Amino acid sequence: MASISLRSVSKWYGNVVAVNDVSLDVEPGITGLLGPNGAGKTTALHMMAGLAAPSEGEIEALGQPVRDNPEVYRRLGMMSEHEAVYPFYSGRKFVELAARLHGLPDVGAAVDRAIRYVGLSDAQDRALGTYSRGMRQRMRLAAAMVHDPEALLLDEPLNGTDPRQRIEFHDMMRRIASEGRTILISSHILEEVETVADRHLLMVSGKLAASGDFRAIREKLDEQPYKVRILCDDPRAMAAALMRLDTVESVSMDDGAALVLSRNVAALQRAVPVTARDLGLRLTRVEPLDESLESVFSYVVEG
Repeated sequence: MASISLRSVSKWYGNVVAVNDVSLDVEPGITGLLGPNGAGKTTALHMMAGLAAPSEGEIEALGQPVRDNPEVYRRLGMMSEHEAVYPFYSGRKFVELAARLHGLPDVGAAVDRAIRYVGLSDAQDRALGTYSRGMRQRMRLAAAMVHDPEALLLDEPLNGTDPRQRIEFHDMMRRIASEGRTILISSHILEEVETVADRHLLMVSGKLAASGDFRAIREKLDEQPYKVRILCDDPRAMAAALMRLDTVESVSMDDGAALVLSRNVAALQRAVPVTARDLGLRLTRVEPLDESLESVFSYVVEG
Protein backbone atom coordinates (compact mmCIF):
# COMPACT_ATOMS: atom_id res chain seq x y z
CA MET A 1 0.00 0.00 0.00
CA ALA A 2 1.30 3.45 -0.90
CA SER A 3 2.21 5.73 2.00
CA ILE A 4 1.72 8.89 -0.08
CA SER A 5 -0.44 9.22 -3.21
CA LEU A 6 -0.89 12.08 -5.66
CA ARG A 7 -3.75 11.89 -8.16
CA SER A 8 -3.84 14.36 -11.06
CA VAL A 9 -2.17 17.02 -8.90
CA SER A 10 -1.33 20.44 -10.32
CA LYS A 11 -0.06 23.57 -8.64
CA TRP A 12 0.23 26.97 -10.22
CA TYR A 13 1.21 30.42 -9.01
CA GLY A 14 -0.44 32.97 -11.26
CA ASN A 15 0.64 32.07 -14.78
CA VAL A 16 3.47 29.81 -13.57
CA VAL A 17 2.71 26.07 -13.50
CA ALA A 18 5.00 24.46 -10.91
CA VAL A 19 3.45 20.96 -10.96
CA ASN A 20 1.41 19.76 -13.93
CA ASP A 21 -1.06 16.86 -13.63
CA VAL A 22 1.17 14.55 -11.59
CA SER A 23 0.02 11.15 -10.34
CA LEU A 24 2.42 9.03 -8.30
CA ASP A 25 2.74 6.71 -5.32
CA VAL A 26 5.44 6.69 -2.66
CA GLU A 27 5.75 3.30 -0.99
CA PRO A 28 7.54 2.20 2.20
CA GLY A 29 11.31 2.13 1.74
CA ILE A 30 13.46 4.77 0.10
CA THR A 31 12.27 6.66 -2.96
CA GLY A 32 14.34 9.23 -4.83
CA LEU A 33 12.52 12.26 -6.25
CA LEU A 34 14.84 13.41 -8.99
CA GLY A 35 15.03 16.24 -11.46
CA PRO A 36 16.81 19.49 -12.26
CA ASN A 37 16.36 22.65 -10.23
CA GLY A 38 12.97 24.12 -11.09
CA ALA A 39 11.41 20.76 -11.95
CA GLY A 40 8.72 21.11 -9.26
CA LYS A 41 10.22 18.77 -6.67
CA THR A 42 10.05 21.17 -3.73
CA THR A 43 6.51 22.22 -4.58
CA ALA A 44 5.49 18.56 -4.72
CA LEU A 45 7.11 17.89 -1.33
CA HIS A 46 5.38 20.90 0.24
CA MET A 47 2.03 19.62 -0.99
CA MET A 48 2.77 16.10 0.30
CA ALA A 49 3.58 17.60 3.71
CA GLY A 50 0.42 19.68 3.74
CA LEU A 51 2.36 22.95 3.64
CA ALA A 52 0.71 23.95 0.34
CA ALA A 53 -2.65 23.12 -1.17
CA PRO A 54 -2.84 21.75 -4.70
CA SER A 55 -4.60 23.88 -7.28
CA GLU A 56 -6.14 20.69 -8.64
CA GLY A 57 -6.07 17.01 -7.72
CA GLU A 58 -5.97 14.98 -4.53
CA ILE A 59 -3.17 14.09 -2.12
CA GLU A 60 -3.29 11.45 0.59
CA ALA A 61 -0.61 10.61 3.15
CA LEU A 62 -0.85 7.50 5.31
CA GLY A 63 -4.40 6.90 4.13
CA GLN A 64 -5.80 10.36 4.87
CA PRO A 65 -6.14 13.70 3.09
CA VAL A 66 -3.05 15.65 4.04
CA ARG A 67 -4.12 19.29 3.88
CA ASP A 68 -5.29 20.86 7.19
CA ASN A 69 -5.00 17.50 8.94
CA PRO A 70 -2.98 17.71 12.19
CA GLU A 71 -3.35 13.97 12.74
CA VAL A 72 -1.34 13.35 9.56
CA TYR A 73 1.21 16.05 10.41
CA ARG A 74 2.05 14.13 13.60
CA ARG A 75 2.95 11.12 11.45
CA LEU A 76 5.08 12.97 8.88
CA GLY A 77 8.59 14.41 9.19
CA MET A 78 9.79 17.18 6.88
CA MET A 79 13.34 18.44 6.35
CA SER A 80 13.42 21.51 4.13
CA GLU A 81 16.14 22.34 1.64
CA HIS A 82 17.25 25.54 3.35
CA GLU A 83 19.03 25.57 6.69
CA ALA A 84 16.51 27.22 8.97
CA VAL A 85 18.64 27.05 12.12
CA TYR A 86 19.76 29.57 14.72
CA PRO A 87 23.58 29.30 14.82
CA PHE A 88 23.65 30.27 18.50
CA TYR A 89 21.29 27.43 19.47
CA SER A 90 22.86 24.26 20.69
CA GLY A 91 22.00 21.16 18.74
CA ARG A 92 19.93 19.93 21.65
CA LYS A 93 17.97 23.18 21.97
CA PHE A 94 17.20 23.03 18.25
CA VAL A 95 15.76 19.51 18.49
CA GLU A 96 13.93 20.44 21.72
CA LEU A 97 12.18 23.26 19.85
CA ALA A 98 10.87 20.80 17.28
CA ALA A 99 9.72 18.43 20.04
CA ARG A 100 7.82 21.22 21.84
CA LEU A 101 6.18 22.35 18.60
CA HIS A 102 4.88 18.81 18.19
CA GLY A 103 3.53 18.88 21.74
CA LEU A 104 5.35 15.73 22.79
CA PRO A 105 4.59 14.60 26.36
CA ASP A 106 8.17 13.66 27.24
CA VAL A 107 10.39 16.14 25.42
CA GLY A 108 13.64 15.05 27.08
CA ALA A 109 13.27 11.39 26.20
CA ALA A 110 12.25 12.17 22.61
CA VAL A 111 15.22 14.51 22.13
CA ASP A 112 17.64 12.00 23.62
CA ARG A 113 16.36 9.29 21.28
CA ALA A 114 16.50 11.45 18.14
CA ILE A 115 20.00 12.80 18.78
CA ARG A 116 21.31 9.38 19.68
CA TYR A 117 19.81 8.03 16.46
CA VAL A 118 21.84 10.43 14.31
CA GLY A 119 25.01 9.83 16.35
CA LEU A 120 25.49 13.35 17.72
CA SER A 121 25.08 12.86 21.46
CA ASP A 122 28.64 14.03 22.11
CA ALA A 123 28.08 17.28 20.17
CA GLN A 124 24.53 18.10 21.28
CA ASP A 125 25.53 20.92 23.64
CA ARG A 126 27.66 22.76 21.08
CA ALA A 127 26.30 25.71 19.12
CA LEU A 128 25.00 24.82 15.68
CA GLY A 129 27.24 27.52 14.23
CA THR A 130 30.28 25.42 15.18
CA TYR A 131 28.99 22.31 13.37
CA SER A 132 30.19 21.13 9.98
CA ARG A 133 27.61 21.08 7.20
CA GLY A 134 27.20 17.35 7.56
CA MET A 135 26.64 17.62 11.32
CA ARG A 136 24.03 20.34 10.85
CA GLN A 137 22.20 18.16 8.35
CA ARG A 138 22.20 15.25 10.79
CA MET A 139 20.89 17.44 13.61
CA ARG A 140 18.21 18.79 11.30
CA LEU A 141 17.27 15.19 10.57
CA ALA A 142 17.03 14.57 14.32
CA ALA A 143 14.58 17.48 14.57
CA ALA A 144 12.54 16.05 11.69
CA MET A 145 12.44 12.66 13.43
CA VAL A 146 11.96 13.74 17.03
CA HIS A 147 8.23 12.87 16.97
CA ASP A 148 8.95 9.39 15.55
CA PRO A 149 7.22 9.89 12.16
CA GLU A 150 6.16 7.06 9.87
CA ALA A 151 7.22 8.94 6.74
CA LEU A 152 10.09 11.36 6.10
CA LEU A 153 10.21 13.97 3.32
CA LEU A 154 13.77 15.22 2.78
CA ASP A 155 14.42 18.09 0.38
CA GLU A 156 18.00 18.15 -0.97
CA PRO A 157 19.41 16.73 2.29
CA LEU A 158 22.89 16.15 0.84
CA ASN A 159 23.56 19.68 -0.36
CA GLY A 160 27.09 20.68 0.61
CA THR A 161 28.05 17.35 2.13
CA ASP A 162 31.31 15.59 1.33
CA PRO A 163 31.63 11.95 0.14
CA ARG A 164 32.18 10.57 3.64
CA GLN A 165 29.14 12.41 4.97
CA ARG A 166 27.06 11.09 2.07
CA ILE A 167 28.05 7.52 2.90
CA GLU A 168 27.10 8.08 6.55
CA PHE A 169 23.79 9.60 5.46
CA HIS A 170 23.06 6.67 3.14
CA ASP A 171 23.73 4.22 5.98
CA MET A 172 21.37 6.17 8.21
CA MET A 173 18.64 6.18 5.55
CA ARG A 174 18.89 2.42 5.11
CA ARG A 175 18.65 1.92 8.85
CA ILE A 176 15.55 4.12 9.07
CA ALA A 177 13.91 2.40 6.09
CA SER A 178 14.63 -1.03 7.59
CA GLU A 179 12.24 -0.11 10.41
CA GLY A 180 9.35 0.01 7.94
CA ARG A 181 9.31 3.77 7.44
CA THR A 182 8.79 5.63 4.20
CA ILE A 183 11.54 8.01 3.02
CA LEU A 184 11.30 10.36 0.05
CA ILE A 185 14.60 12.03 -0.83
CA SER A 186 14.55 14.93 -3.29
CA SER A 187 17.75 15.70 -5.18
CA HIS A 188 18.97 17.32 -8.40
CA ILE A 189 22.29 15.47 -8.09
CA LEU A 190 21.28 12.06 -9.30
CA GLU A 191 24.25 10.00 -8.18
CA GLU A 192 23.54 11.04 -4.59
CA VAL A 193 20.43 8.86 -4.40
CA GLU A 194 21.09 6.33 -7.16
CA THR A 195 22.59 3.75 -4.81
CA VAL A 196 20.42 4.35 -1.74
CA ALA A 197 16.92 4.54 -3.25
CA ASP A 198 14.80 1.48 -4.04
CA ARG A 199 12.67 3.38 -6.52
CA HIS A 200 13.03 6.62 -8.44
CA LEU A 201 10.61 9.28 -9.61
CA LEU A 202 11.88 11.69 -12.26
CA MET A 203 10.28 15.11 -12.61
CA VAL A 204 10.95 17.44 -15.53
CA SER A 205 9.24 20.81 -16.05
CA GLY A 206 6.60 20.05 -13.45
CA LYS A 207 5.65 16.66 -14.89
CA LEU A 208 6.44 13.11 -13.85
CA ALA A 209 8.75 11.94 -16.65
CA ALA A 210 9.39 8.37 -15.47
CA SER A 211 9.23 6.09 -12.44
CA GLY A 212 10.65 2.77 -11.29
CA ASP A 213 14.23 1.62 -10.71
CA PHE A 214 16.64 3.27 -13.09
CA ARG A 215 17.19 0.18 -15.21
CA ALA A 216 13.44 -0.21 -15.65
CA ILE A 217 13.24 3.44 -16.65
CA ARG A 218 16.05 2.96 -19.11
CA GLU A 219 14.28 -0.05 -20.66
CA LYS A 220 11.29 2.19 -21.35
CA LEU A 221 13.53 4.44 -23.40
CA ASP A 222 14.65 1.79 -25.87
CA GLU A 223 14.19 4.13 -28.77
CA GLN A 224 17.50 5.58 -27.58
CA PRO A 225 20.61 3.45 -28.18
CA TYR A 226 22.80 2.33 -25.30
CA LYS A 227 26.37 3.54 -25.19
CA VAL A 228 29.23 1.15 -24.40
CA ARG A 229 32.92 2.03 -24.08
CA ILE A 230 35.40 -0.67 -25.12
CA LEU A 231 39.10 -0.63 -24.28
CA CYS A 232 41.50 -3.06 -25.94
CA ASP A 233 44.99 -3.09 -27.43
CA ASP A 234 43.71 -2.16 -30.94
CA PRO A 235 40.45 -0.21 -30.58
CA ARG A 236 40.36 0.81 -34.26
CA ALA A 237 40.39 -2.81 -35.40
CA MET A 238 37.67 -3.57 -32.86
CA ALA A 239 35.62 -0.61 -34.06
CA ALA A 240 35.89 -1.67 -37.70
CA ALA A 241 34.76 -5.21 -36.86
CA LEU A 242 31.87 -4.09 -34.69
CA MET A 243 30.53 -1.78 -37.39
CA ARG A 244 29.60 -4.90 -39.36
CA LEU A 245 27.25 -6.16 -36.63
CA ASP A 246 23.51 -5.69 -36.99
CA THR A 247 23.22 -4.80 -33.29
CA VAL A 248 25.53 -1.79 -33.65
CA GLU A 249 24.15 1.63 -34.58
CA SER A 250 27.47 3.46 -34.77
CA VAL A 251 31.06 3.40 -33.50
CA SER A 252 33.32 6.33 -32.71
CA MET A 253 36.75 6.73 -31.19
CA ASP A 254 37.29 8.56 -27.91
CA ASP A 255 40.66 8.88 -26.18
CA GLY A 256 41.90 5.48 -27.25
CA ALA A 257 38.59 3.69 -26.74
CA ALA A 258 35.79 2.57 -29.05
CA LEU A 259 32.40 4.09 -28.18
CA VAL A 260 29.63 1.86 -29.48
CA LEU A 261 25.93 2.73 -29.74
CA SER A 262 23.65 -0.31 -29.73
CA ARG A 263 19.97 -1.03 -29.16
CA ASN A 264 20.77 -4.54 -27.95
CA VAL A 265 23.46 -4.46 -25.30
CA ALA A 266 23.03 -8.13 -24.40
CA ALA A 267 23.84 -9.16 -27.99
CA LEU A 268 26.70 -6.67 -28.11
CA GLN A 269 28.22 -8.01 -24.90
CA ARG A 270 28.14 -11.50 -26.34
CA ALA A 271 29.70 -10.32 -29.60
CA VAL A 272 32.57 -8.25 -28.19
CA PRO A 273 34.63 -11.09 -26.63
CA VAL A 274 34.05 -13.28 -29.70
CA THR A 275 35.23 -10.44 -31.95
CA ALA A 276 38.29 -9.86 -29.76
CA ARG A 277 39.15 -13.55 -29.89
CA ASP A 278 38.78 -13.71 -33.68
CA LEU A 279 41.01 -10.65 -34.08
CA GLY A 280 43.56 -11.79 -31.49
CA LEU A 281 42.92 -8.72 -29.34
CA ARG A 282 43.17 -8.38 -25.58
CA LEU A 283 40.14 -6.73 -23.95
CA THR A 284 40.87 -4.59 -20.92
CA ARG A 285 37.45 -3.05 -20.25
CA VAL A 286 33.85 -3.17 -21.52
CA GLU A 287 31.96 -0.39 -19.78
CA PRO A 288 28.26 0.41 -20.27
CA LEU A 289 27.93 4.17 -19.98
CA ASP A 290 24.14 4.18 -19.59
CA GLU A 291 23.88 2.24 -16.33
CA SER A 292 23.54 5.34 -14.19
CA LEU A 293 20.73 7.71 -13.34
CA GLU A 294 22.71 10.56 -14.83
CA SER A 295 22.40 9.05 -18.30
CA VAL A 296 18.79 8.04 -17.74
CA PHE A 297 18.00 11.58 -16.68
CA SER A 298 19.76 13.11 -19.69
CA TYR A 299 17.72 10.94 -22.04
CA VAL A 300 14.49 11.98 -20.36
CA VAL A 301 15.36 15.67 -20.41
CA GLU A 302 16.83 15.80 -23.88
CA GLY A 303 14.18 13.51 -25.34
